[in-house]
Amino acid sequence: MIRFECDYLEGAPAQVLEAIAKANLEQHPGYGFDPHSDHAKDLIRQACRSPQAGVYFLVGGTQANLIVLAAGLKPYQGVIAPQTSHIFNHETGAIEATGHKILSVETKDGKLTAQQVKEVCRSYWNETHKLFFVQPGMVYVSQTTEVGTMYSKAELAAIYDVCNEYHMKLFVDGARLGYALEAPGSDMTLADLPQLCSVFTIGGTKQGALFGEAVVVMDDELSREFPYHIKQRGGLMAKGWLLGVQYEALFTDDLYLKLAKHAADLAVKVHDGLKSAGFDFYFDHMTNQQLPVLTQAQFDALSREYSFDLFAALPDGRIAARICTSWATKQEDVEKLLSDLKKLK
Repeated sequence: MIRFECDYLEGAPAQVLEAIAKANLEQHPGYGFDPHSDHAKDLIRQACRSPQAGVYFLVGGTQANLIVLAAGLKPYQGVIAPQTSHIFNHETGAIEATGHKILSVETKDGKLTAQQVKEVCRSYWNETHKLFFVQPGMVYVSQTTEVGTMYSKAELAAIYDVCNEYHMKLFVDGARLGYALEAPGSDMTLADLPQLCSVFTIGGTKQGALFGEAVVVMDDELSREFPYHIKQRGGLMAKGWLLGVQYEALFTDDLYLKLAKHAADLAVKVHDGLKSAGFDFYFDHMTNQQLPVLTQAQFDALSREYSFDLFAALPDGRIAARICTSWATKQEDVEKLLSDLKKLK
């Protein structure tokens, strides 16, 4: 079985495993207060060109999301997010369990617009009895989105402007950030993010780490208090050096972006191959989550040899499948998949 259903099927590249093995029998201070974690944080600050940024390592994406939102919101506030967002659909009420409501917004392509954010805020602040409603306190977007689309610099900047106008924080979930930065059409670099939001994550789980997410905090108040929220929410890892060592390896010699480019290049190959074979797309883009539309017969035939995520069932009976490329995807597997897909048209 050749698997394409997600981008965290494999463990980690040799550089990360070798770094862990080398550090394995060293003695490290606990809870991330070790030289590897300190160096990894410095490397991330250098890559982001933000020497004052707060950098914190957590184990997974849901943990990172709930801690960021719990830390950044007052008890009576909620977060504006797309209806397709990970926090709204795939986190089992984790955000709501922190006591904060998700103020969901329907989007046409998985992306919030500045105008939509402004409309939510205007509606709240113009409400005569606003005291009885959840106050918008933060905006959540992901880069790439859960449907594979991505924001431009101008789009994020416009949303951030609205956030500043209404005294809200902007949180960019970067679980697939590297794949977005290296995708065709991206006009953003890692160094742009600190100017475009209050806090963002640099995903490791989907992008070459065995596990781990780096939270980069630009907001001074949030950064000062963030370690307390990490501990209170169970996110402070005793063997924190395991996270630091992985990010130290990923941010040495541009490994993080090199791995992301491999996935991005193969995503283009998948996209172009599907398009040339005449397949439609649920959302047509060039990032590492490709969403071709298949008939049930095509899906069943391919499923004998390949594993996909069934992304959506369409009203006409067809299926949108999700084909993910990752840092570890083999080119020969992509070529075989495209060859077999062409036989089904």
